[in-house]
Amino acid sequence: MSGEVAVTLKPSNRTGGLHYPVCRLCNTSLKTTFVDLGMSPLCESVLAADQLDQMEPFFPLHVLVCSNCFLVQLREYVRPEAIFTEYGYFSSYSTSWVEHARRYCVMMQSRFDLGANNQVFEIASNDGYLLQHFVQLGIPVTGIEPAANVAAAALQKKVPTIVEFFGQDLARRLISEGRRADLIIGNNVLAQVPDLNDFVGGMTILLGETGVITLEFPHLEHLINQNQFDTIYHEHFSYFSFVTIDRLAKQHGLRVFDVEHLTTHGGSLRVYLCHSGASYVPSPAVADLLAHERQIGFEDISTYTSFSEKVHDTKRQLLSFLIELKQKGAKLCGYGAPGKANTLLNYCGIGTDFLDFTVDRNPYKHGRYTPGMHIPIYPVSAIDDARPDYLFILPWNLKQEIVEQMRHVGDWGCKFIVAIPRVEVIDPRELVS
Repeated sequence: MSGEVAVTLKPSNRTGGLHYPVCRLCNTSLKTTFVDLGMSPLCESVLAADQLDQMEPFFPLHVLVCSNCFLVQLREYVRPEAIFTEYGYFSSYSTSWVEHARRYCVMMQSRFDLGANNQVFEIASNDGYLLQHFVQLGIPVTGIEPAANVAAAALQKKVPTIVEFFGQDLARRLISEGRRADLIIGNNVLAQVPDLNDFVGGMTILLGETGVITLEFPHLEHLINQNQFDTIYHEHFSYFSFVTIDRLAKQHGLRVFDVEHLTTHGGSLRVYLCHSGASYVPSPAVADLLAHERQIGFEDISTYTSFSEKVHDTKRQLLSFLIELKQKGAKLCGYGAPGKANTLLNYCGIGTDFLDFTVDRNPYKHGRYTPGMHIPIYPVSAIDDARPDYLFILPWNLKQEIVEQMRHVGDWGCKFIVAIPRVEVIDPRELVS
């Protein structure tokens, strides 16, 4: 993390002496709270040891919802350049996520008959975790990734990568070079874009006449129903329902023609978009999901205002459980140091008084400390050395993968803890092989 963080606040509307931020999609004044998680540091900004005694910036984690388009969003307190120019998240360290990407590439090649004459672009291509599979299939690819340290890993995988933020300017430059996209991929990037209209406008420009865009993002319905408040952090500016995605697409001359439900990241959607005049036949799933979201109240502001109390209750339950374990003398360690973990740890005030340390498969984080709570991050092998009584799985969306990888901890009686959607204890000795 740099010593200086650039702060930016979007314009506000003044009403009756009060300043209100405005919606990044439709420019309506934002007056309704979705949830307020207090003050929190940037969640992917792991700290080196010499930074622990320095001032650490905290920003409000106060989530609002637009009463017009129902986009759930954070204000842009920090410019993307301050977050993503050097980034600590490498997609390839999740085996299940890389396999998810491989299956997607094979499916897309078959469904849209992609070959050597097509052009595939991925925005926020990270370390080449996905595009490497298209390369192996002989399909030309270009990654667009603003984090130079992560893009370097993609280049080692022979994935051509542009180190830059995506928007309309880059899209125009690419088409001036004669490059048009047959497929544009955006996996878990839309939430990280403060200027949605520039970003989606750029995709519209880059997309060929018969091209397809696929976007994957955590579904707001799951965030609410499964109490996934820890997926809220400053790196995620927006949280999407399908009705809002449909509006966003139409605003930029695009049309959603298919949607799939995914299990990734606690429950996600994959939407397929094309130019509004393209000939793709709409799937019945599109109308069905729009109708479902309207039926459950996603176009009713009161649906959003009841979320806070669920979050408060989870905090109380988790802290009561952890306090009871510590009072009994239990030794606790964490597994993982993802962004979502830092929202949970900072909101609940869980530091080294509860967790001795956490571990992560990403060597970039080893020897560093979690933001805010300053929990040390070690290699996974540290678990076998420490032999804790409980292993707190912080990336709960990878619960199954981690339990399988670490089930040997049951040999000394260690159990797993998961906090979302509610506190759960898993005894690996009781799992069926």
